[in-house]
Amino acid sequence: MGSADDGADVLVVGAGIAGLSATLELLDAGRRVLLLDRDRPEAIGGLARESFGGMFLVDTPEQRRAGIRDSEALALADWLSFAEFGADERWPRAWAEHYVSRCTAEVGDWLRAGGLRYFPVPNWVERGLYLPGNSVPRFHIVWGTGEALVQHLLDRIERHPRRAALTLRFGQRVERLLQQGGAVVGVAGHAEGAEGAEGAEFEHHAGAVLLAAGGINGNLARVRAHWHADWGQPPARLLNGSHRYADGLLHDAVAAAGGCITHLDRQWNYAAGVAHPRPRKPEHGLSLVPPRSALWLNWRGDRIGPMPLVTGYDTRDLVARICAEPRAYSWQLMNRRIALKELAVSGAEFNPSVRERRWLGFARDLLLGNRWLYREMLAGCPDFVQAPDLAGLVARMNALQGDQAVELARVRAGVEAYDANVARGPALHNDEQLRRIAQLREWKGDRIRTCKPRPLLDPRAGPLIAVREHIISRKSLGGMQTDLASRVLCHAGQPIPGLLAAGEAAGFGGGGLHGLRALEGTFLGGCVLSGRIAGRSAAAQT
Repeated sequence: MGSADDGADVLVVGAGIAGLSATLELLDAGRRVLLLDRDRPEAIGGLARESFGGMFLVDTPEQRRAGIRDSEALALADWLSFAEFGADERWPRAWAEHYVSRCTAEVGDWLRAGGLRYFPVPNWVERGLYLPGNSVPRFHIVWGTGEALVQHLLDRIERHPRRAALTLRFGQRVERLLQQGGAVVGVAGHAEGAEGAEGAEFEHHAGAVLLAAGGINGNLARVRAHWHADWGQPPARLLNGSHRYADGLLHDAVAAAGGCITHLDRQWNYAAGVAHPRPRKPEHGLSLVPPRSALWLNWRGDRIGPMPLVTGYDTRDLVARICAEPRAYSWQLMNRRIALKELAVSGAEFNPSVRERRWLGFARDLLLGNRWLYREMLAGCPDFVQAPDLAGLVARMNALQGDQAVELARVRAGVEAYDANVARGPALHNDEQLRRIAQLREWKGDRIRTCKPRPLLDPRAGPLIAVREHIISRKSLGGMQTDLASRVLCHAGQPIPGLLAAGEAAGFGGGGLHGLRALEGTFLGGCVLSGRIAGRSAAAQT
């Protein structure tokens, strides 16, 4: 076994944005840092590198310029409504209050001061359906997506006057925590090469260990094992939209060391997953941003209702509604006009104009339609089918699924009823989806991306498109329980000496600061804030 005394004060496990933020704080505090990551150097940044880059921030310059009046009190009320914390959830609620009061100064302003920029108009997501959600738009999109956020943190580290005090090592699969006298004093594991090939054993020692290596949602077996009771049985098919190394290995290590792992059934999965056109892992999926003007149908072609499914209100409810069906997958039916204006894929990979910070390309796609994405999905994603008419479309839907489950009569009845409602005109619209579209279009950030209602069967808007969608695993809302100093707690509620956790590993703070639902944008922001707090706390201990 290789054993190393690396001369580090603090050992950080995981080079995602929580680990990178913690590293910056540790360098600022004069500490020597050993940063270990399981992936390759070019993949540094973890799941954040693949993200769209949205952050939940409160009372910001972007909001004020857009005429939005926000406050900590309003944001916390929205958070507590959506979270539905239980009476015994002391640390998750404390972390929620912590995040709302500190996110703007310690996340938004801290990043902005370093040169990061946000879209001028915040997006309005998770507005709430049966419970109040975001009362106002708070989703601040990083100009450059998650790639720009990761690169921003890396640049700050590389320019740091104490950069020489940081050692970075990749291909390090940490499997165990080393303890002495009840305190955590290091980690052990194996080097990992291409395709998971196991290399030499290692040990690393330090005065404190800070875990920031993600959640469990990249391990579909664990996702199923911790499936929330509200959702019934896990679907027969789940797609993977998480990081390939978010496998829960370090959760096991913390549990073995006496740490409290909590709320693993609190997961942030999405209802509109499709197969990745160029998969890089088993069941690799993409999370669509479901077009608001498409009809959401169940496995046999009925429009899901009586409350129709429309994205942007309650993501958890969408998953619950799909999982309540006898077959837990769904279809969205739209025409080419809707797809060009509203079709989007969450994340950096399929948003090149934003990722590469090309304003002209971004404006072109908004104004003229996202033609390249439309072509890419139809040509490369097996879950997309199209046809000139409903009969042909249903035939292709059934051919894709390999059965005759979708019934043409059911699809036709739903589409024709919707189109008849559209044809009556806005003053007589009596359909909940149309009412929500009208409300969505009142906000300028949504108006430009949401079609004016027109009949789906309008021949000038064709061809027709159907998208088969599966539940896709994404983020863990639970994890290692931590106090407000990011110290990992044992089951008796006491800190384990020398052990800290941040980011998704800690449920973004406290083992689950979101409660049942997230207000979106709180994942990246939660990683940055909890990482900074963990870094300062680790520095104070060493």
